[in-house]
Amino acid sequence: MQKVLQNLLKLQSVDVRLNDVRARLASYPKRLAEADARLAAARGEVEQSKAAQLATLRDRKKYELDVEQWKGKVRKYKDQTSQIKTNEAYKALQHEVQMAEEEIAKAEDRLLEQMVSSEEYDRRIKTSEKTLREVEESTRGDRAALESERAGVEKELSELDAERARVVAEIPEDMIDHYERIAKKHHGVALAEVRSEACGACGVRIRPHVFQEMRRSGSEELFHCETCTRILYYFEPAATAAVPPADTAAAAAHIREH
Repeated sequence: MQKVLQNLLKLQSVDVRLNDVRARLASYPKRLAEADARLAAARGEVEQSKAAQLATLRDRKKYELDVEQWKGKVRKYKDQTSQIKTNEAYKALQHEVQMAEEEIAKAEDRLLEQMVSSEEYDRRIKTSEKTLREVEESTRGDRAALESERAGVEKELSELDAERARVVAEIPEDMIDHYERIAKKHHGVALAEVRSEACGACGVRIRPHVFQEMRRSGSEELFHCETCTRILYYFEPAATAAVPPADTAAAAAHIREH
């Protein structure tokens, strides 16, 4: 049974690493999407600035036309002055001229505002286009780095899958099924080390006679935690070296996390 437990620990170590690798792989679409979102936002800023500039140019043309139309009316009214025969008619015509000139002033003020806005949008366009070029360059670098990193993780996944297959080949099929049912309930961690006569995962004390049986040389029984149902293992200090340190460390770390 000690050999089976050692192989199960190796399997758990591989599975812990596999879960980590799969989680890292699952993060790449989101990270790539975030890079694309930054690029889309930069492009959107350029488009918005250009659209605002275009609207300003349309308004400028409208106000320029207003100015010309009101100036035309002023010229027309002044041309009619020589034809006026009464003071009342003259005053009325002067009033029309005054109103038209006021409209000219208003239109010219609006035109000036649009000219100022146009200059501001020119600056915004130049700034946003510069930012876009920078974001495009950084996004290309980010995507290349992410794709390269993902390729490395995919290779690591392939290697771990192969390692898992080798470990599984050393474990009886019914024990694999038992291990996987427990692991499914506990975030991939089916085994727990007994520390200070307690389950290293949930902390429940191990019954003294059970602990003694676990320590008995040649015991063929598989022990489980009465509370969390994980498979328990215990190696006497002198026998600790029989379990690869990396495997036990990875398993223990994952148990502490969950």
